[in-house]
Amino acid sequence: MREALTILGFGRCHHMSEVMGNEDQKRLWRALAKGAAPDWNQLFAGYASCIDWPSAHYWRDLIEFYPNARVILTYRSPESWWASFEKTILASISQSTDQESLGLALISRQVFDGRPHDRANAIAVYEANVRAVIATVPPGRLLVHNLGDGWKPLCLHLEVPVPDKPYPNRNSTKDFQSALAQN
Repeated sequence: MREALTILGFGRCHHMSEVMGNEDQKRLWRALAKGAAPDWNQLFAGYASCIDWPSAHYWRDLIEFYPNARVILTYRSPESWWASFEKTILASISQSTDQESLGLALISRQVFDGRPHDRANAIAVYEANVRAVIATVPPGRLLVHNLGDGWKPLCLHLEVPVPDKPYPNRNSTKDFQSALAQN
């Protein structure tokens, strides 16, 4: 989705990889996870859109702060989500020794109540979040973009033409693990 948004002109797109590779971003997001007041203009300075962690956790705040922004909920079945989460984010959390990392401080402790390894709990949290987004974001502002939907619904929602190139496929488990190894 990050690559798709960039291709469509909604990039530079904020993503967890931006945080992992930038000490200022780490500091700002870690402070927010500890309870600091959000300064969204500072957190997203230089970015035209955002997806993924850590911004996804703050979606309620972000839809209020950016009242005209379109919202995209990338969706996959709970089983597919768990399989991906387990091999990527959960694996990263499990290996982390940095107690202030966003993986531990935000994702593990705050989102999954300290139980990210508990499959049933994690899936329940995922499903509750999906329901909350759908119930909260006005339908004309929200696109539920299923894995594999491609360009057409995304471009229709964002009111841009469909590009003449294949829909990107990035951030695979292998890509995630390679990026993690570099940080």
